[in-house]
Amino acid sequence: MTDTTLDEAAVAAAWDRNAETWAQEVRNGLDLYRELYTFPAFLSFMPPIAGKRVIDLGCGEGSNTRRFARLGGIMTGVDLSSEMIGCAREQEEKEPLEIAYEIGSFSELSPLADGEFDVALSTMALMDGPDLSGALKAISRVLKPGGALCFSVLHPCFVTPAVKWLTDSAGAHLGLRVGRYFEREPFIEYWRFSRRDGSEQKQGTEPFEVPRFPRTLSDYINSVSDAGFRIVKLEEPRPSEELARKHDWLNRWYQHAPLVLFVLAVKA
Repeated sequence: MTDTTLDEAAVAAAWDRNAETWAQEVRNGLDLYRELYTFPAFLSFMPPIAGKRVIDLGCGEGSNTRRFARLGGIMTGVDLSSEMIGCAREQEEKEPLEIAYEIGSFSELSPLADGEFDVALSTMALMDGPDLSGALKAISRVLKPGGALCFSVLHPCFVTPAVKWLTDSAGAHLGLRVGRYFEREPFIEYWRFSRRDGSEQKQGTEPFEVPRFPRTLSDYINSVSDAGFRIVKLEEPRPSEELARKHDWLNRWYQHAPLVLFVLAVKA
């Protein structure tokens, strides 16, 4: 499903504006959800990549791409934002890991050849493009037969356009309210990395401008299947009990709902 009011040009422009601050804060470890919860869980879920040709879809400023390269993947990163790719290439020049970075849409992947890759990875990016069906078909094209697709997205059942935590009078989390699950209207979300050492603080910067494209669970599963993939495994990772004890903002996800959905599929 492609939206024409919030198209790829608008998405690219938003991430171009975000790029400088985003790269600085991610590299300073301020994305604590990624550092403590979602990325370690993804590393445990994804297939082995050592010695394989791997494409990182929606690679942004390249932090995760570099981590994949250190696991032995022969990496190519693709992102719609020229500013994000500029940040990634700058870091590659400083600390070479033989990563190639391409500016482009993961809904087309036009510079890349059919069957060029063994594995396609995407961390928290496929949810932020307007054409999910086109993206999965493009990914299928550039993967070899039997190639693996592994991606993470915000969980569509629990992170909806009307999500809200419910608390009691003492501020304890009682549960998660979700609403407007079937809404497909894209919108812009504004937020900051507000957590430092487990506390909430404003960072004194302009909020990030993040285009959102609400989808249902069936949208994701059916689009994967329609693109010629066989789903091998799904996971809804939970923060560890140890992390939940240390961080109340992770304990609420530990107690009540998964924040993210992981999908592993293979090209038929």
